[in-house]
Amino acid sequence: MHPFAELTVPQRTVGIHWFEQNSYAIKDSQGTTVLIDPYFPHNRPADRFVHTDPPLDESQLPTQYVLLTHAHGDHTCSETLERIHQSWPEARYVGPRESIQKILEQTGVDSNQTITIAAGESVELDTMIVHAVYAKPPAGDPDTGIQPPDVTHLGYVIKVGGTKLYFSGDEINTFADLDGLVKPIADLHPDIGFITLHPTEGEFPFIDGSIQIAQRIGLKTVVPSHYACFVKRDYDPHEWADQIPPDGPEPLIIPPNSQVVYRVQTG
Repeated sequence: MHPFAELTVPQRTVGIHWFEQNSYAIKDSQGTTVLIDPYFPHNRPADRFVHTDPPLDESQLPTQYVLLTHAHGDHTCSETLERIHQSWPEARYVGPRESIQKILEQTGVDSNQTITIAAGESVELDTMIVHAVYAKPPAGDPDTGIQPPDVTHLGYVIKVGGTKLYFSGDEINTFADLDGLVKPIADLHPDIGFITLHPTEGEFPFIDGSIQIAQRIGLKTVVPSHYACFVKRDYDPHEWADQIPPDGPEPLIIPPNSQVVYRVQTG
């Protein structure tokens, strides 16, 4: 079995495994395991992928739930989801309507195993509570010329025991400047956040924007995300960490395809 399947998670902590890109697994002390945006394609040419081997054999990690942020192929990957379904046929799938539609059209998952969720809604996944928030506003950001997104983009705040985790999904570049996006997340008081960014690309927040998101939300710990997968979309997370001010949230860099046990900082 995968090492994360064997991980014992103490009370009031959460196990977190980062595979690459925005693909995570989280596990609580009761053993509930949720995959977030699993993306493990098998065709991985070296000129496109940083790692030519997929980071997970889906049959080796028992999975109760899969949480999807949006219907782009590196976040809702039908190939990966079909293998999860074949290995763990009781797993359930939660995501925005476009992701659920893609699953129903392109995999063997039945509709009664899916949950469509929208921003402002929440759902209980056994011992976890998931709150959906916007990553990109449906109207885009007209003031800066950013067009509406092609699909619904969500993020999630997940309550796991005594910890709240925020997964940003692919958020809009100007996220930190948009109170309508920041406030619903800040009001949920997440402890640790997994923030999509890129130093130069522009679709997502730059380094300074990602740090502003973490500060405005009030995170205690912040983790960089959305790298170590595509050759042309990679970046050095240490350059990001070096720019976090001393009074900012604590940076946490999880090496690709490895796990940590996180406990909320107190005091």
